[in-house]
Amino acid sequence: MSRFNTTFEIHLHGTVSLRTEITFEQLQDVLRPIWVYAGALSLTECADSFYEEEPGIRFDANDHLLQICWTIKGEDDFRQALDDMCMGLNDLTQAGAALEVTFYDAEFDDEDEVQGRDSRDDFLMLFVGPTPAAIMQVQRDLLVQDLITLMERHFDASELSDVVLEVDKLFSQRFDSLVNSLEISMPPKGSGGGSTGHGGRRPRHLH
Repeated sequence: MSRFNTTFEIHLHGTVSLRTEITFEQLQDVLRPIWVYAGALSLTECADSFYEEEPGIRFDANDHLLQICWTIKGEDDFRQALDDMCMGLNDLTQAGAALEVTFYDAEFDDEDEVQGRDSRDDFLMLFVGPTPAAIMQVQRDLLVQDLITLMERHFDASELSDVVLEVDKLFSQRFDSLVNSLEISMPPKGSGGGSTGHGGRRPRHLH
């Protein structure tokens, strides 16, 4: 699944809780964008990571989990494959989840560092979930965890409750705004409209 003259080693990491009825075949279809990008003919063919010590892509049918610790060599266009994957994965999820994606600059070496050049390393978080509320809950939990970790260097955990409350207010406002925008875009009841406007569709995933 390796590519010649690739710019990045791309590491994808995360655990996604799936609905109990989800099958391997459904999961394989949803993950098609990334295994096709890898040049494989199936998910099974590309499930192993570029690095042997990483578990790769695994489907735990007993606990209904998608577990990913997987590296591929690729280019910046892998981001589109990730977007396409997340759009389909939302419909299989039981709860919100975060996926970490790290782009390591494969062309950056010691000589570049000595000459003061910057690497093109990049990091992003992708979020999937059955509903916008589930996705926002994961985002909220991660932000609270980061804030507490940072601020506990200076304050006791018991002193940070007001900070958590303010974060909750911000996410409540964002969710209310989202709900209002969806309600405005919905056609009036009984209008007989066969479709909704673009704004009436729930967001697939949030970066």
